[in-house]
Amino acid sequence: MSHGDDGWRIRRTSADLDRLGETESVFALANGWVGWRGTLDEGEPCGMPGSYLNGFHEQHELSYPESGYAFPERSDTVISAPNAALIRLWVDDEPLDLRTGTIRRHHQELDLRAGVVRRETEWISPGGRGVRVRSTRVVSLTRRPVAAVDWAVEPLDEPVRLRVGADLLANQRVPERADDPRAASVIHDPLTGEVRRHDGLDGVLVHRTGRSGQRVAVAVANRVEAPDEIATDTELTADRFRLALSGPVRPGEHIRVTRFAAYECAEVDGTPPGELADLVVAEADAARADGFDALLAEQRAALDAAWATADVELDGDPELQLAVRFSVFHLLQSGRADGDRTIPAKGLTGNGYDGHVLWDTEGYVLPVLTYLRPELARSALRWRHAHLPEARERAAELRLTGATYPWRTLSGRECSGYWPAGSAGLHVNADIADAILRYVAATGDTAFLAECGAEVLIETARLWHGYGHFDDGGAFHLTGVTGPDEYSALVDDNVFTNLMARRNLRGAADAAEHCPEVAARLGVDAAEVAGWRAAADAVFVPYDGKRGVHEQSAGFTAQPEWDFAGTGEDDYPLLLHFPYQELYRKQVVKQADLVLAMLRCPGEFTAEEKTRNVAYYEARTVRDSSLSASAQAILAAEVGHLDLAYDLFAETALQDLADLGDKTADGLHLASLAGAWLVVAQGFGGLRDDRGVLSFDPRLPGRITRLVFHLRWHGHRLRVTLTGQEARYELPDAGPGDAVELWHHGEQLRVTGDEPVTRPMPPAPDPGPEPQAPPGRRPERRAQEEAGDDD
Repeated sequence: MSHGDDGWRIRRTSADLDRLGETESVFALANGWVGWRGTLDEGEPCGMPGSYLNGFHEQHELSYPESGYAFPERSDTVISAPNAALIRLWVDDEPLDLRTGTIRRHHQELDLRAGVVRRETEWISPGGRGVRVRSTRVVSLTRRPVAAVDWAVEPLDEPVRLRVGADLLANQRVPERADDPRAASVIHDPLTGEVRRHDGLDGVLVHRTGRSGQRVAVAVANRVEAPDEIATDTELTADRFRLALSGPVRPGEHIRVTRFAAYECAEVDGTPPGELADLVVAEADAARADGFDALLAEQRAALDAAWATADVELDGDPELQLAVRFSVFHLLQSGRADGDRTIPAKGLTGNGYDGHVLWDTEGYVLPVLTYLRPELARSALRWRHAHLPEARERAAELRLTGATYPWRTLSGRECSGYWPAGSAGLHVNADIADAILRYVAATGDTAFLAECGAEVLIETARLWHGYGHFDDGGAFHLTGVTGPDEYSALVDDNVFTNLMARRNLRGAADAAEHCPEVAARLGVDAAEVAGWRAAADAVFVPYDGKRGVHEQSAGFTAQPEWDFAGTGEDDYPLLLHFPYQELYRKQVVKQADLVLAMLRCPGEFTAEEKTRNVAYYEARTVRDSSLSASAQAILAAEVGHLDLAYDLFAETALQDLADLGDKTADGLHLASLAGAWLVVAQGFGGLRDDRGVLSFDPRLPGRITRLVFHLRWHGHRLRVTLTGQEARYELPDAGPGDAVELWHHGEQLRVTGDEPVTRPMPPAPDPGPEPQAPPGRRPERRAQEEAGDDD
């Protein structure tokens, strides 16, 4: 991988062809509705093809050696819609395939400002014929159904006979992976054709799934430039529409195909197939009428507007500057404001985790979007509200009160087979509640609270109130749960779960009082609200006084220690080399759990407790999850371990660009991408908002000489500029009377549009020696690279 000198472009060359799956994920384009993986135009070689629509899926049966009550019987898996990005080429009847012939030049580029993927290849066929292929792809951020590609081929040195097949292809073969339980299930030939038709150079296909009851329509409108000798034809079958071009092309001439595609899906009992076909044909035709340049101009304008808030300027480390922008770019294209759709763990970049939505969305992605594009966060939270009926049904099935949101889902139903670390992960309910509370606090969107948020808060609070119990001493306990750390399961009083449940209960009580009509409709009375507040006040938080640290869950610090000395580098991730029974009973942590509790609920811990907790859990956390490094980085920065924080920041920011977990081929890790921005804002910027007010305790590691980021707070764009000496806060777009109240290192400030407010940056606290990670698990040292410190 290489990057442009402007810090906005990511490039791959022929040297990267052995990492096709990773490149396809990194170069994926999406708009929250349509997603195209960054495959080569010709389709081969290919790591994993994919043309995704948000929520489009098929069902498959789940099997168990022994069935059990309330075990999910079916799961959903993401499937590809018909692929409209395929343009195959034959040079004198030899297919363009970069595994054969000679590559004179191959260059792919993701332009983060333009929102496009460009490709240029010069290839000499085995027969000695040379061609140059250029293409530009865009998935429109402004036109929900539309994606397009502008593709051209020309001879290099002498006339050649070319044959082009621009395909719209359904049921494209997808390779299976059986070496990792996190890989997707593959359903072969999931689509059945219903409508196929063409009109001149254009075509449309409509298919339906077999079990999920969904219908998908894709239309392509083509524009062709070619010499007069080029013959044009079309082929149409149930699964393929092909625009075929063939004939001789001389140097100085070219064949150019500009293809405009439109995608829609609907329930089978909704829009009839003929009408759905007409809809996508009209969208594709409209895009062609406006032209490819118009799409590019719209894309650039949309991203210019988004980057005004979303851009991060990081001086001192060009690689991480680019990595943070890459991270934010994929977050910006992961959601939509106009569709009430949510954001899967892989976005629309791959089929990992079967395309499911997990707690990653509310735990990591939505906090970032709340600050950068709050309308996208609102849409995703509305999706959770829309699926509240399924959550209520699941709670009833589990004999629980209120609502129980699924661990993994696509359609709103539980899609994860029974697994202690998932089925008991009830914290997902509090994560959703937390995302709602943070969104309302940051935006002041009380209309959303009344329409959607309060109902979710109330029903999730009912879950906790009914699930927990008071002991004889009056403490409130939540037993038999799994926290974020999936190397522990079915534990009692997980601190993260308990504190997040406390936040949920109090948030629901406040919402019921703020939205009395909603409370009345749901049958909430004063006694129930009082019960929520009493439970929240009495939540038990286990603490090991002997060691001076909080226990991740009750009894955790008394468990046997993991034998790290006897664990080799090839034994990671542990879940692929050790039985869960062994992991569950030892002090080994897959991903930040107690540390994440300190991040989400910082006011529940003293500064001294945070420092001791960071050191204790750093020594036991192996980061076998991409969710971990960002939380650890933020807390390391808060307590003063700035070099460690910077190294962990690099790990989360480079998770996919460097494929650190060897999983990027299945799709990007959106939570890790979100974590990069969270480390910038919450780690080095010291941003906290858990009390509904905006506060900053900034501190910079030595490698960063200047850091600038923005966020939205109650409709205002706040710009934060940090150097080693001072912090500056300003409102670039403020009008008369606009102001933001915030706190800087304990001092209350009022920022208006009149002039920036500047305050000194106090030195970071001295936390003592850097905490020691498990052997071989410390992040790669980066913070002191320029100083040449290899200690």
